Amino acid sequence: LIIVGRMLERRGDTVFPFQDGIEALAFLRDNPQIDVLITSFETRTICGLELCWDARILSESRGPLYVIVMSSTRERAKLVEALDSGADDFIQKPPAEEELAARLRAAARLIRSQKEVRRLALTDPLTGAYNRRYFFDSFRAAVEDESIRDLSLVTLDIDHFKSINDRYGHDVGDLAICQVAGMFANEEGVFGRIGGEEFAWMLPHRSEFEAVEKAETIRRAIKAMTIVTERSSVSLTCSFGVATREPGETMTEISKRADLALYAAKSGGRNCVGIASALETFRRSA
Repeated sequence: LIIVGRMLERRGDTVFPFQDGIEALAFLRDNPQIDVLITSFETRTICGLELCWDARILSESRGPLYVIVMSSTRERAKLVEALDSGADDFIQKPPAEEELAARLRAAARLIRSQKEVRRLALTDPLTGAYNRRYFFDSFRAAVEDESIRDLSLVTLDIDHFKSINDRYGHDVGDLAICQVAGMFANEEGVFGRIGGEEFAWMLPHRSEFEAVEKAETIRRAIKAMTIVTERSSVSLTCSFGVATREPGETMTEISKRADLALYAAKSGGRNCVGIASALETFRRSA
């Protein structure tokens, strides 16, 4: 593996060497930008074939991963076993440098194709934000993750969106949706378009206070934004609802509270942030 590592570094690749299979698997889980795993049959703690199998399962959630198994023999049985264990390719070690480079170029082509297919499956075609299905799959996983102590959900939609469409046309309406989504492009958490002009923003490890502050910042930025077209200049606002997970709550329950907070914001004049806990305090005291 040392020889292979040097070959890869000469190509300009970044190499992360491991001798322990469990450590390598944990690294792959935490670093989804890694595209290729090269392993031999013999690794510590778990065998190379088990590492292949676990890495293939992991790739279903982390994204595409190309797995190459190396062996000092070209035995047909080992080749079959490697491919059946989830490997994409099999190469004899030590490999010829030009052969390894060619196989990695083929891997790069396949990875690019798989990433594009994955992107199309997970994102909204208009805005590039995550689509409804991916957002709620991610939200469900976060709700079930006991290591996430604070989990906040922000829901929002564009105020008087129908009027924007009716007055300026659907092209301007689409621009409005895209520009609102663009406000979240560099924000933390998971942001998705869940309906026509409706969005949701999941913030793991953020308290209600922090989520409200972040929603307020975005709300003010949207209010200051102007959509300029050839015939018009359009301003818009958004209303927000914030809910933070309470002990034992399900995804559906958190979503419902965030939606009620959003409804309260719209009923209260729009262009503001509704807070679920404030509604519950009012309801208990009423």
